[in-house]
Amino acid sequence: MTVTRRTSDFFDSYAHDFDAIYGNKNTPFNRVVNHLFRKSMRLRYAKTIEGCYPVEGKRVIDIGCGPGHFGIALARKGASYVRGLDFAEGMINIARSNAKAAGVDKVCDFMLGDFMKDPIPGRFDYAIVMGVMDYISEPEKAVEKVLSITGSKAFFSFPVDGGMLAWQRKLRYKKRCELYMYTRERLHALFSSAGCGSFEVEKISRDFFVTAVPK
Repeated sequence: MTVTRRTSDFFDSYAHDFDAIYGNKNTPFNRVVNHLFRKSMRLRYAKTIEGCYPVEGKRVIDIGCGPGHFGIALARKGASYVRGLDFAEGMINIARSNAKAAGVDKVCDFMLGDFMKDPIPGRFDYAIVMGVMDYISEPEKAVEKVLSITGSKAFFSFPVDGGMLAWQRKLRYKKRCELYMYTRERLHALFSSAGCGSFEVEKISRDFFVTAVPK
């Protein structure tokens, strides 16, 4: 995805802390914090893994893969190939290490790159775009490209705009990187114009979870 240098640098430095949200290396304090404040992350993880059923023999692309937890889980469930793409080198290094530790490094191919600029090899049965659209200035182009390489379903998360939690997040990120938030109406307009075969927008805690089926 095309993002600013400021966003890339932020997530490169954030890589190990982000990995701890999903992983087993959390301290007891972090586990409590994650349970209270990372509900959206847990829900979108569970819904994505469930939405990729059946995954045996399928090709998956995880755009903005971070430390690789989505792709590794699907590889362990039988995906034939997982391409993970991220703009932060720190995230890719962790993802490769995690895949090797899980014994799926032959299935998972984690690459440093920009989804909007780099050529994408072939098509994929499932596309995962979690925690990425928050930082994309041209969401229409991103959604259209994702759908163009997806054969079955694409899964997206978008941060919910409005309310105290959204205001607090905007304030926290003001000096870190660019942040884009969404209303349900904006998402309906976005996916309607993107030429989906169908789509569903579901609010899960602090995010909208969108399942899109290409034409």
